[in-house]
Amino acid sequence: MKNWIRLPKEKLIEKLWAAEPKVKSILQNSRQIEEARFILFDYLNRLERDLFNMRSDTYFFNLNIIEKRNAKECIRVLSNVMRTENEYRTGASPLSLLFDLAKDAPGARDQVNEAFLCEFIALFRGITGKAGKHITSREIFKMKDGREAAIIRSNQLDEHAALIRRFFRRYKTGYDRSLIRQRQELKKEILHYFGADESDWQDYLWHYRHIIKDIQTLGALVHLEDDEREGLATAVENHIPFEITPHYLSLFNKSGRTDFDRQVRAQVIPSPSYCRGVIESRTLGTDMDFMGEKSTSPIDGITRRYPEILILKPYNSCPQICVYCQRNWEIKGIDDTVQMSRQKIREALAWIREHESISEVLITGGDPLTLKNDYLDWLIGEVAAIRHVERIRIGTRIPVTVPFRINDGLLDVFRKYHQWGRREIAIVTHFEHAAEMTPDSLEAVRRIKNLGMNVYNQQVFTYFNSRRFETALLRRTMKISGIDPYYTFNTKGKEETIDFRVPVARIEQERREEARLQPGLVRKDEPVFNVPRLGKSQLQAWQDHEVMMILPDGRRVYRFYSWEVRLVTALDYLYTDVAIFDYLKRLADDGENVADYDTIWYYF
Repeated sequence: MKNWIRLPKEKLIEKLWAAEPKVKSILQNSRQIEEARFILFDYLNRLERDLFNMRSDTYFFNLNIIEKRNAKECIRVLSNVMRTENEYRTGASPLSLLFDLAKDAPGARDQVNEAFLCEFIALFRGITGKAGKHITSREIFKMKDGREAAIIRSNQLDEHAALIRRFFRRYKTGYDRSLIRQRQELKKEILHYFGADESDWQDYLWHYRHIIKDIQTLGALVHLEDDEREGLATAVENHIPFEITPHYLSLFNKSGRTDFDRQVRAQVIPSPSYCRGVIESRTLGTDMDFMGEKSTSPIDGITRRYPEILILKPYNSCPQICVYCQRNWEIKGIDDTVQMSRQKIREALAWIREHESISEVLITGGDPLTLKNDYLDWLIGEVAAIRHVERIRIGTRIPVTVPFRINDGLLDVFRKYHQWGRREIAIVTHFEHAAEMTPDSLEAVRRIKNLGMNVYNQQVFTYFNSRRFETALLRRTMKISGIDPYYTFNTKGKEETIDFRVPVARIEQERREEARLQPGLVRKDEPVFNVPRLGKSQLQAWQDHEVMMILPDGRRVYRFYSWEVRLVTALDYLYTDVAIFDYLKRLADDGENVADYDTIWYYF
C-alpha cells in the first residue's frame, strides 16, 4: 500500500478492479444502478454469512479470524456507503461513480480522485480477507505450552519493545540535554534583546509585559521561514491575534525550523491557510463557533453540555494564543478588554447556586491563570463556597507557556481551597508535544503536586504530533513528570485549521497500535471527538460512530451519536473528515515512510 499515493489514477483503477473482480462484474452486468445495488447487497450478505458459516460451500477455511473480523467491518462500511438513506443525507453516491467507472462511461474517471480510489481498493480487498496487514507469521503460543511458550512470548514482546524504542529515538523531549543547552543560549539572547536578566525571567509578569506580537521582534530573535513570514504578515494586516511568550519562544530553534521545533512553531505562528480561512469566514459571515457554545450557554460566562459539570469562562485571552484553538472566534489579544465584570461573574455564580446538580466547575477561558492572585482568590473562593460543588478544575496552559506563574502566592490560593475529603482543586493543562516538557514546566508541576493536587493533560491530536509513537512519547514523559494523560481530542472540523486536522482513523490507529503497547498507567487517556453542542463521543467505542459515506474526493463522512443516546432520543451528527490519502501524502512529502501507517485504511 505504501506506493499507492504515488500511482497515477489509471494504475489505481486497475488495482481497484483487481482487488475484487466480482464487484466489477456485478456493476458491468447490471443494466441500472438500482439493479446493481440489489445484487451487491445480496453479494455482501452472502460474503458475511460465508465468513462464519462452516456449512457453506464457500466457507473461508484458511482465513485467520482477525482477517474475518476486518472483512466483516469492511462489509459493514461498504454496505453503509451504498444505502440510499446515506446517499440522501450526504448528497453523494459512490455506487453511481463506481457504476460509471466499471462501464467506462465518458467522464467517469474525472469524477473521482486518487483518494476515493484508494478507499475502495482497501474496502474491496478487505471484504474478502485480503487486507494483508492484520496477521503475521508469528502466531501467539502456536503449538507451545509451559515455559517454552513463555520464552517465545517474551521474545515477541521484546520485539514490540524494540519497535517502540526505534520510534522514540526519532524525537526529543524537552529534557534532552542538547535541547536544554540550545534553549539556554536562545534564552540568553532573548534576555539581552529586552535588556533583562535571570531575575526578570523568573518573574511571570515580565513575560506578560514582553509577549511577542509583531514580526519585527520575532524575526530579530529567530529565523523565520518564508511561509511563516507570509502567515504572520497576513495575520497582522487582518488583525488576527498572535502572541508568543518569551519562555515559549526559547523553545524555538534559532536558525530556523527543524524537526524538533516544528510542532512548537506551528502552534503559535498562524499559517497562510489559517489566515485565509479566518478572512473568508469573516467575509462570508460564517459562524466560527464550531462547538455551538452560544447555543449551550444558559447565561453569560457559562457553557453546559453535561449533567454535573459546567464551564465558567471569566477571561477570554491567554498569554499565548494557540492557532488551532476551538474558541478562536472569541479569544482576543491580551491587551484587549477580555475580563468579565464581577457583576457578570456574580450572576453566573448565582445561576450555579440555583442548580444543585452541578458538582464540578471547570474554570477556563482563555487562560484563567492569567488573572492576578487576589482575583483568583475571590473567584475560586466564591465557587468553593457553593455547597454542592465538590471539585473545581482549572483549565490552563500556563505550565507550558509561563511556568513561572506557578508562584508562592498562587500556590497559597490553591492550598486554601483544596481540602481533602471535602473539595478538590485540580489542574487540567495542555501539553501538545514532548518537546514542550521543559525543566521549568516540570518544576511548576512539582510545586502543584506537592500540595496534593492532581494535574491532568488534554492533548489535541494534530498533524504535528501524529507521527508514529510521537504522542506515545508525550504520554510517557508526562506520566513520569506527575501529569496524568486525560483526553486526546480529535481535531475540530474548523476549516481554517485544516493544517492541523488528522483523519479519525489515525487517532484510532494510534490508540490500538501505539498507545496500547504502553503500560496501562501511561496510556490512561481517552481518545474522543467533541460533537458540537452535545459533547464528547468516545472514539474507541464503534457503537458511538460509524462511516456512513465516502465522498468523490475520498473524504469519509462519519455519523456520530450523542453520549446520551442510550438515555434519550438524540439526533445524530454528520462530520466530514480529512481524506486519509491526503494525510499520508503530506506525511510522505515530509519524509515519513507511509508503509508504517498501512493499516490506517481499516480503522473506521
